[in-house]
Amino acid sequence: MTEVTPAQLDPMPDDWQRALAVAAHPDDLEYGCSAAIASWTDAGREVAYVLATRGEAGIDTLDPAECGPLREREQRAGAAVVGVSTVEFLDHRDGVIEYGTALRRDIAAAVRRHRPELVITLNHRDTWGGTFWNTPDHVAIGRAVLDAAGDAGNRWIFPELTEQGLEPWTGVRWVAVAGSSTPTHAVDATDGLDRAVRSLLEHRAYIQALTDQDPEEYVRGFLTGNVRETGKRFGGRPAVAFELLSR
Repeated sequence: MTEVTPAQLDPMPDDWQRALAVAAHPDDLEYGCSAAIASWTDAGREVAYVLATRGEAGIDTLDPAECGPLREREQRAGAAVVGVSTVEFLDHRDGVIEYGTALRRDIAAAVRRHRPELVITLNHRDTWGGTFWNTPDHVAIGRAVLDAAGDAGNRWIFPELTEQGLEPWTGVRWVAVAGSSTPTHAVDATDGLDRAVRSLLEHRAYIQALTDQDPEEYVRGFLTGNVRETGKRFGGRPAVAFELLSR
């Protein structure tokens, strides 16, 4: 039987200046695409983060009232490592994010505030690669991001946003989905990988609750394995993959 060679991934577009990354929890972007974000900020592009929750339900041994502020601090520190200074939290409840108009409105408002050309989110499908079940939070956020990217440009969907001074923004050109099982594009991770490792390591309390493995060994092994695997479809260069959807 002839072995099918996966299609090579195209380089991500670079003719843009502002991006907005929207995820469910602190650490989602660090696991998913921070090596790419480091390369973009190095090139002078602006990237802002919006997190739906503070990850307050993420550590079994910590009460949410203590966990949320801790994970917020870890997220801000992790973002700073890859050149991101703007980190916002929408204060939806960790673990029980509901897809619906309230979530779409909050994300559309963020799009209008930051006026990005590129919006980034994580896998919104039911599984990770058909092997591991995805969480309801990731599914809800990913789907809401896809919808809100369009909502942000329509003044009649959430007219209260215009009344609040947030004018419609029709400038979103793409939504890039990290962690997709059907990627189309990639970003060279060579220069950003070490900072991606340091960025994820800022989530030390979360990682120590997640695994008994040495945190640096765990983080470097996880991220390096991912970018090397993607690199097989990107000319042999370590890379971060995205499914790029045009608007």
